[in-house]
Amino acid sequence: MTTATSRDFIGYGPNPPDPKWPGGARLALNFVVNVEEGSELSILDGDDHSESSLTELGTQKSEVSGRDLGAESMFEYGARVGVWRVFRTFAERQVPLTAFACALALERNPAVATEIGNRGYDVCAHGWRWEKHFELDAASERERIRSAVASIENTVGARPYGW
Repeated sequence: MTTATSRDFIGYGPNPPDPKWPGGARLALNFVVNVEEGSELSILDGDDHSESSLTELGTQKSEVSGRDLGAESMFEYGARVGVWRVFRTFAERQVPLTAFACALALERNPAVATEIGNRGYDVCAHGWRWEKHFELDAASERERIRSAVASIENTVGARPYGW
């Protein structure tokens, strides 16, 4: 018995296309730096809890009631120190980056947004904030996407072409 589905389980089979990479390269790499600090769940932004899933807690729910200063500190470290270390390392080696960025994070850290624009890094939008787009209705999602694109274009100087 076969069940129809719109999913593709076959792909190109034994005959994949030749992308004809420059210099006959067989591998393409894209280095990405996430710029999301300041767009995560936060009591200060009216959320009912602080983000904890990308901290040392992993998938464990935080037992902190109110602001989780530990989580906030981890996210702030990335924006204040970590991202600059990554930028310096890649600049020294003349390797381009993609910034996988939330618009609100760039709004809250204009120096990082300016640096991304000045270095010509491309931006792949990760929304306006961290949120589950699959939980939004179509009109709300469209508005979030519109807001994120406009915001990133304003802060970085170029619109994102990836989502």
